[in-house]
Amino acid sequence: MPYSKSHENEMMNLYASLSEKDRRRYAAVEARKLGHGGIAYVCSLFGCTDKTVRKGMMEMQDAEALSRVGVRKPGGGRKSAVDSNAGIDEAFQSVLADHTAGDPMNDKVKWTALTRRDIAKGLKKRIHGKPKYRQETA
Repeated sequence: MPYSKSHENEMMNLYASLSEKDRRRYAAVEARKLGHGGIAYVCSLFGCTDKTVRKGMMEMQDAEALSRVGVRKPGGGRKSAVDSNAGIDEAFQSVLADHTAGDPMNDKVKWTALTRRDIAKGLKKRIHGKPKYRQETA
């Protein structure tokens, strides 16, 4: 046990307050300071994987990664439904068409009585067609 319990508690509190990117890098710095067995100790202390610590170590040696502002690489994350599903705008409008009301003084203000679940079901029908059911074989 390289650190005292109070020191470990301070380290864990700091780790919990950091962003994902900074957690990787902090874990890497601590593991490197400890030398042999440092990665295993840091992983058990912070509850992270050795892959996370090793990625942090690689980032600490990469000037481009260190200068990156965001937490993840650009272009990461889920793509917009509008971009990944052609015709979703039209399908959405057709689902709402019979269930929409609005403010006569302001055409930008609209509301619907449909729930999110109702809208999702309507979109699935419009985009994917009728649901396909598997026939059981005897």
